[in-house]
Amino acid sequence: MKNFLSTTFLFFILFGMTFMKAQSLNPDWIDQSAQKLNHQLIQKYGDSQKLKIEKGITQVTEFWQSGDGSQQEFEDFVMTNYAGNAETHHQLFERFEYLLEQTDGHFNKLSLDYRRQADLELGPILPVDEIFAGYDPSAHINDDFFQNKIAFVVLLNFPLTTLEDRLSKSGDWSRIDWAETRLAQRFAKRIPAEVNLAIGDASAKSSAYIAGYNIWMHHVLSEKGERLFPEKMRLLSHWNLRDELKANYQIQKNGLEKQRIVQKVMERIVTQTIPQIAIDNPAVDWNPFTNEIKVSSVKDYSENGNETKMFSNEAEPNTRYQMLLDDFKASKLADPYSPTAKTMIERRFNENREIPEVRVKEILEAILSSPLVKETALLIEKRLGRSLEPFDIWYNGFKSKSKYSETDLDKIVAKKYPTPQAYQADIPNLLEKLGFSKERAKFLANNIVVDPARGSGHAWGAGMRSEKAHLRTRVDKSGMNYKGYNIAVHEMGHNVEQTFSLNSIDHYLLQGVPNTAFTEAFAFLFQSRDLALLGLQPEDENAQYLRALQDLWATYEIAGVSLVDIDVWHWMYGHPGADAGDLKEAVLTISKNIWNKYYAPVFKIKDVILLGIYSHMIDSFLYLPDYPLGHIISFQIDEHIKQTGNLGKEFERMATFGSVSPDVWMIHATGKPVSEKFLLDAAKKALDKIKN
Repeated sequence: MKNFLSTTFLFFILFGMTFMKAQSLNPDWIDQSAQKLNHQLIQKYGDSQKLKIEKGITQVTEFWQSGDGSQQEFEDFVMTNYAGNAETHHQLFERFEYLLEQTDGHFNKLSLDYRRQADLELGPILPVDEIFAGYDPSAHINDDFFQNKIAFVVLLNFPLTTLEDRLSKSGDWSRIDWAETRLAQRFAKRIPAEVNLAIGDASAKSSAYIAGYNIWMHHVLSEKGERLFPEKMRLLSHWNLRDELKANYQIQKNGLEKQRIVQKVMERIVTQTIPQIAIDNPAVDWNPFTNEIKVSSVKDYSENGNETKMFSNEAEPNTRYQMLLDDFKASKLADPYSPTAKTMIERRFNENREIPEVRVKEILEAILSSPLVKETALLIEKRLGRSLEPFDIWYNGFKSKSKYSETDLDKIVAKKYPTPQAYQADIPNLLEKLGFSKERAKFLANNIVVDPARGSGHAWGAGMRSEKAHLRTRVDKSGMNYKGYNIAVHEMGHNVEQTFSLNSIDHYLLQGVPNTAFTEAFAFLFQSRDLALLGLQPEDENAQYLRALQDLWATYEIAGVSLVDIDVWHWMYGHPGADAGDLKEAVLTISKNIWNKYYAPVFKIKDVILLGIYSHMIDSFLYLPDYPLGHIISFQIDEHIKQTGNLGKEFERMATFGSVSPDVWMIHATGKPVSEKFLLDAAKKALDKIKN
């Protein structure tokens, strides 16, 4: 309780400080000086630059504070730093492009190094490791660039744009226009270093909490008290739990019962009725149906060092929701410094995704409400031979891998990849199988490093061209299992995009893709071909139709989860004084409401809370909508690639177009703006084909 109170008090103090600073007025003289400078610069450079001059000076005055300099210093700065001719303007742009790559790249490498022990399976985490992981070495850079006037040089010479500008006018922009737009956007907010540090600290703590949230399944008992899961099975919530559900569709004996156990575990996590001692602890046995805990008589992982001498049935004390609440409070500290996107919700949609929230919700609801979902559900019931149960939102039986059991796949993968280094060595071969030339496959492999993840795995791109991207996936002592391999292939898709969009781009300031959903789309392209990369190419003649139905069902599932994430953030903004218990009840209510609206009519079951299980809701700051968008974008891209027949060349062509607006990017990639229509049309054709 002491730590909770101190954290809450810190947020209160920080918010008060930041709000007062954000409300400080510009100097009294600034408007008069601005008029004078407008007149002088227009006289010097002519009426043709009138709009550019006025906009630049206005942008500087909006951010200039009393502590930035006197009236004379302000006027001298503007007259000295305005780039009034094309040659000087271009030289200025080139300086920034080169130096910002060095800045970003070195800070990115520092962050990677500071988080190394926390993120990778390299032995115990010491308290100091958590401190390093929570420190953002770049937290002061924005502050510093305003104090030393570098940010003001950008604002004086490069125009800020609104989301409306980027959506409606950007179709005619040149590559340099886009690069200059991205340069200006870097300084659209003046967020103090202490706020960035608070956000980084909250993010690191919630990430560490999630990364350590393992359930030892051999010690999770059935309703009858039986052990149904193999020894040493340690599953990370929610990713591995979800994947274990999927794997058991192919298990004849006890498969359904094991799925019901996993669902109960998930429900206990969401409701926070899971005993604290059952989390990441193989020394106790836990029956999630009765919630009974006892010391385990099975010592299947003695090297873990866990011993339980005293224990109780005490539930986890709403830690899950305290982490989410701390993320929210930290994010909210930036609100007073973000005049064009005043909440984290607006920043996520208008700045990060550049797709308005209303349009994202329309896309998600079009999937959730499609009559094709009910038709697909009926087909699933027919294939299962039973009525749907709530965990069937993760049904993956449309894939042609039903001929291979999870155990078979684990053996194949463990033999092929006993260590992270073995996967690393095989990357060139995997990329060639995907359609990349030998030369491009080697180039990509030389720019990717494989690391053993402590959590489920992730991809970490390089920040400058002299560094490499990192692929993190979990590898047990017995070798990589199929779950880890599937994640590794997904993360490899991220890494290939990150490598192309950094190393092969025409402007560093355009590195990347329009938003996270696009890099997820590229990762899904790889992940959907994981069996083919193992030499287990599906033989089913209906494979392409099955994939369309699988993508529709997966998008249906994650679309509802995304609406929960969105509604929870709106709830937190509407209830800023809520505590973790209040937030838990809100998440449960929102999860039930979304379920009852979009899933109960299909599943014939009401008030299910499984939509609240996703770990990304806790540690990733309104990230989840990128997943269904990623599925939709991936399908649209994949349909185009099927027509051209060359994944490698098309992947590179698309990935090197850079971080322009989503529709501009997608029109370049496929000829059409982003739309759920491609997935729905393919699913309709698939249903017609499969039913007949």
